[in-house]
Amino acid sequence: MSAIDDGYGGYLVLALIALLAHEPWRWLGLILARNLTVESEIFVWVRAVATALVAGLVMRLILFPAGVLADVPLSARLGALGGAIAVFLVTRRNLGAGIVAGATLLVAARHFMLPA
Repeated sequence: MSAIDDGYGGYLVLALIALLAHEPWRWLGLILARNLTVESEIFVWVRAVATALVAGLVMRLILFPAGVLADVPLSARLGALGGAIAVFLVTRRNLGAGIVAGATLLVAARHFMLPA
């Protein structure tokens, strides 16, 4: 019986491959980013691109939903977005509070607007 056949050997091989594939890049990033400041132009650009991607994905989910979210009316999805933005701003730009508020509003809309 080989080490891979015992049930845990396969997991060990997968973990080792993942470690060898990812760790060199993490160390290289650490070495290259050592002298960069968070306020540098590259970080401002990366933050802007990341924010734009997330905003685009959120709008895609709201305007062209898939799965269970498609059952929730557009007005409810837009209302949940508005409520999430309002909570985000009221809580001094607390992203977690905005996300929880938006998700809660979507779940409430799904529960109360649709027949069971």
